[in-house]
Amino acid sequence: MALSLAQRAELHAPAGAPLIQVERLSRVIATRAQSVTILEDITFTVPAQSLFAVNGPSGSGKSTLLNLLTGIDRPTSGRITFSGREMRKMSENKLARWRGQHVGVVFQFFQLLPTLTAQENILLALELGGVIPRKEWRAHADETLRLVGLGEYAKRLPSALSGGQQQRVAIARALANDPPVLVADEPTGNLDSKTAEQVFTLLEELTQRGKTVIYVTHDPRLAARATARVELLDGRIVNRFNADE
Repeated sequence: MALSLAQRAELHAPAGAPLIQVERLSRVIATRAQSVTILEDITFTVPAQSLFAVNGPSGSGKSTLLNLLTGIDRPTSGRITFSGREMRKMSENKLARWRGQHVGVVFQFFQLLPTLTAQENILLALELGGVIPRKEWRAHADETLRLVGLGEYAKRLPSALSGGQQQRVAIARALANDPPVLVADEPTGNLDSKTAEQVFTLLEELTQRGKTVIYVTHDPRLAARATARVELLDGRIVNRFNADE
């Protein structure tokens, strides 16, 4: 069922207000032989409409943390509160619906369906999300492509697009259901430096349009451009920064 305009407005928070609160979060993977701690005692807040970085070397727990924030994975202990709603109290079905309405995900390797055009990739996201009324889908898909500078590429297949253009389509797809949060896992890691700069600038501009962007990066230069960030090492926070503090 599509959300009303009032319901959609409730998904967004004022700039600077705490949108996501992470409290004493841990993730442990246990086998018969051993237990491996991936994340330990993680606590931080993501301000609304911020450009928030999760920084650290490979193996520090960045992707695991991203999976917990998006509800793809469950913590072993601790809690994540999103706009006052505690995620661990939701069933799997409710969590899946919540994710479709609240979070857009951008992958490093795009993950566009190769047999669908740019527009059709976004239309599929709209169908799965159920946030935008069906009669508005096509116009909304085209508007979202224009937002990322690809309005004239709506009918092209991914194979006819450059890497940077495919990543822009992936961002448009993530924005399709108007989520308050965009989560990006190494969004520039598979791009050349010039294209990476263009894509990252687009992410910065989205926060000015009211989105909260959370991105994972191992690049300290990209992490330094965040308005707030945490740095992970061996599953623990070793540094944090907030421009407003």
